[in-house]
Amino acid sequence: QVQLVESGGGLVQAGGSLRLSCAASRGTWSIFRAAWFRQAPGKEREFVAAISRSGANTVYADSVKGRFTISRDNAKNTLYLQMNSLKPEDTAVYYCAAGVWRPNGDYGLGAEYQYWGQGTHVTVSS
Repeated sequence: QVQLVESGGGLVQAGGSLRLSCAASRGTWSIFRAAWFRQAPGKEREFVAAISRSGANTVYADSVKGRFTISRDNAKNTLYLQMNSLKPEDTAVYYCAAGVWRPNGDYGLGAEYQYWGQGTHVTVSS
């Protein structure tokens, strides 16, 4: 059983930066792949970034490549999303997620993740 709590969201001007954090319950964090998803007002939830269990491998949605960086610190049971050069279209509720790895799983699908945080709001003003 894993509990996830996001933090770090807020209001930021376009071009600015934010770092989101996702704190996981102690003990088993390192066995899960993890990801960030977001949902903008009036839109469907979309994949943002994913990271392997060790943190060695990452993948990003095209819309955030070069601007966002996903990372994890397994010693601290924490997942991060560093967001730079923020744009108004980045405005959304951001969710962290964790799931048990499985062969042939699709990291970009929400169904691959069993545990979800409550979300943190990010608003980028223009």
